[in-house]
Amino acid sequence: MKEIVAYKDFYKEIIDTINARRYKAYKSLNRHHIEHNFELGEIIVKHQEKQKWGQSIVEKLSTDITKQIDGLSGYSPQNLWKMRQFYLEYREKTVLYELAKQIPWGQNMLVLHQVKDDNERRYYLEATAKLGWSRAVLLNQIKADAYKHHVLDKKLSNFETALPSHLSEQANEALKSEYNLDFLGITKPVHERELENRLIENIRDLLLELGYGFSFIGNQYRLTLNNKEYFIDLLFYHRFLKCLIAIELKTVEFEPEFAGKMNFYLELLDSKEKQADDNPSIGIILCPTKDDIEVEFALRSSNKPIGVSEYKLTHELPENLKGKVPTSKELKQMLTIAISNAGDSAIGK
Repeated sequence: MKEIVAYKDFYKEIIDTINARRYKAYKSLNRHHIEHNFELGEIIVKHQEKQKWGQSIVEKLSTDITKQIDGLSGYSPQNLWKMRQFYLEYREKTVLYELAKQIPWGQNMLVLHQVKDDNERRYYLEATAKLGWSRAVLLNQIKADAYKHHVLDKKLSNFETALPSHLSEQANEALKSEYNLDFLGITKPVHERELENRLIENIRDLLLELGYGFSFIGNQYRLTLNNKEYFIDLLFYHRFLKCLIAIELKTVEFEPEFAGKMNFYLELLDSKEKQADDNPSIGIILCPTKDDIEVEFALRSSNKPIGVSEYKLTHELPENLKGKVPTSKELKQMLTIAISNAGDSAIGK
């Protein structure tokens, strides 16, 4: 038994070392690639300005490079123009250029073409470098105005008090103040289970919206305590935070008891599911609306890391639905009436 454990530790150390070295090599190669493109852009601009050459010189340059360095398609006229633009944009912006060298060329081009404000560019460059956003995730974040929500919208959580400082900052970066669920195509109030089912049917879009690093484990994840069963709506594992993330879906305005229930679920997760090398489990409560003061007070007594965020089902809520998100009390009344009516109909038959 000891030999098996020893070998597992030995094997893990070898794999971790290989992966770390491979990642370091990739980062070094990527940095070289970005510097290479920046330098070519600089040379193109310098000679165009000196010789007063127009656009046709780039076409000729592309043709001649392809003849000299056969088989490489990275020097098309379009790519050379991108290198030129990249240089012009960042030649006097050292901070942005240093950030740009930390992410792949494709992501750089997305930021360059989709984002014009320097502060906004810095946000997307930093987030991509830190969270490893793919091009698809980055584009989704830009379209969802992630920067605006990051700067203007207050994130509500107790991460700062419930997690170590280094982890609370990363967890806060992973949490959004608002999630855009318009990919579900829902335009009318729905029950929690229907919302959950629709999210599972569209799990790829949900993962893109949650952000890079989330891995889906399951829905209605079963936990037990003293022969009683409890079910978490959605359970994920975050590759960078190294922890389980429980998400509870609500179709009514936030209420303080939601935090107490989530705190209980996280206690169970840490006791029964968390591995020895995992960080503390994190909870996210998603509601259509919330009162920030109420959320802050509700989270004060929780010793588990919990965040509360809103979600949108459509970019523009139809006029007939605006202001009609029910409270839990109203929803219960609606369900009671519906059940009563169903019973009356059955009796009538």
